Amino acid sequence: MKLPFLLKLSAIIFLLGLGSWGFLAHKTIHQIAIYSLPKKLQGFFFKNADYLVYNSVRPDVRRKDDPSEATKHFIDIDAPIFGENSIETMPRTWEEASQKYTADTLRKYGTVPWEIMKLQAKLTNAFRNKLKDSILFYSADLGHYIADAHVPLHTTVNYDGQMTNQRGLHSLWESTVPEMNIDNYNLYQAHKAKYIKNPLAEIWVKIRESKLMLDKVLADEIKASEGFTEDRKFKRSERFGAMRKNYSGEFAKAYAEKLGTTVNERMLDASKTVADFWFTAWVDAGCPDLSELQNISDEDKEKLKAEKKAWKSNELISKGLLQSRKGKSDGE
Repeated sequence: MKLPFLLKLSAIIFLLGLGSWGFLAHKTIHQIAIYSLPKKLQGFFFKNADYLVYNSVRPDVRRKDDPSEATKHFIDIDAPIFGENSIETMPRTWEEASQKYTADTLRKYGTVPWEIMKLQAKLTNAFRNKLKDSILFYSADLGHYIADAHVPLHTTVNYDGQMTNQRGLHSLWESTVPEMNIDNYNLYQAHKAKYIKNPLAEIWVKIRESKLMLDKVLADEIKASEGFTEDRKFKRSERFGAMRKNYSGEFAKAYAEKLGTTVNERMLDASKTVADFWFTAWVDAGCPDLSELQNISDEDKEKLKAEKKAWKSNELISKGLLQSRKGKSDGE
């Protein structure tokens, strides 16, 4: 294996670590979102689940080549330029917000709510015109950004704990913790996709929820640190001639205990929101008949039935049906 490739791969992994939910979480969120859809929409999405799950991480991968991509995943709502209590006072629409702060300022501190709305419009148009490839493409990307809006560290300039001597907290909360504990997570919720009358207002609700959780995310790291020495809390490793310091597995377990079900619950809420936005785009497009785009066989229906049964009994993992756990050759 050539060194340039290794350096490139390392850079991708580093970017993903600071970007959003880890691969496993994004893929899990997309898969279980499909189970909450109504039958007229669910069959089509299930038939294309492999595509949707695999490409749920595409926006993160895109960051290595597209310099404009990174700020689409977050909004640093507590940036000083936005003023006090900005989560309440920030104008909700792009037009009003950019008029108040300038478009360049918004792009600097993150544009996730408006990126979601752009993709929602594109997905609605794709449904309206029955464009299969576009429906799948925009559904995968839209779900990614919606999931990102559910991450507390995507709402702050202190996105990696770097301002509070907690550097590395980003990937610890959204990647390491769920990857270590997903076998014990509850992946089922009795949710049926609902129509959202005001998608922009809804995504701001989710961003506000994420922001309100931020203090606990930071405080729990401090609480978990009690009794840990520097050598136990961190592990050091050399990669390509540079020393790196990361949280140890032992500390990650302690932090996960302090967090309780927080990460699990946020993943479930993200999956519900993703399903709601997909459904809303379909309804706004006039509820097109997707059976014209792809035939759903009896075998597909039986497979879906079995997966939903396993999902409802929280046995997706034990029965080998959670796609994000089936293989790791694609970058996990």
